[in-house]
Amino acid sequence: MPTHARLRFAARVLLVPYLVALALIVWLPGEDASQVTGIVGTIAQWVADSVGVPFDAAYVPLEFLANVALFVPFGLLLAASAPRMSWWGVTLAGCATSVLIEVVQILLPTRFPTLSDVIANTAGAALGWLVWRLATRVVERRRSTLNA
Repeated sequence: MPTHARLRFAARVLLVPYLVALALIVWLPGEDASQVTGIVGTIAQWVADSVGVPFDAAYVPLEFLANVALFVPFGLLLAASAPRMSWWGVTLAGCATSVLIEVVQILLPTRFPTLSDVIANTAGAALGWLVWRLATRVVERRRSTLNA
């Protein structure tokens, strides 16, 4: 099996447990989710204690960045598993997945859907595509340099 096909296959295989973990993180009851994602609160508290920034002022941007980071693997794995998918396609898939998550959270009594999560998750998916694209360009340049 050629290297590209193996990489595509590996990305598709890894996408499955990633999506399962993502579903658990975003759809667990609020109390259980806070145990999984409590690191944002811990870091915000550290910032509040160390720097003197109010907890809420630290927590909001950290939560946004955590949502971006949560979807970087989505964009990266999707781009790797479907290399012909454009930036726009990966970004749209990230947005659609995020909207689905937020719609389901409407039905969960301990979860709160927000537009900022959709924006952050969509940005994370786009960033994941960009990381994939930059990595493939670096590899292509190294190959062309070695073959020259």
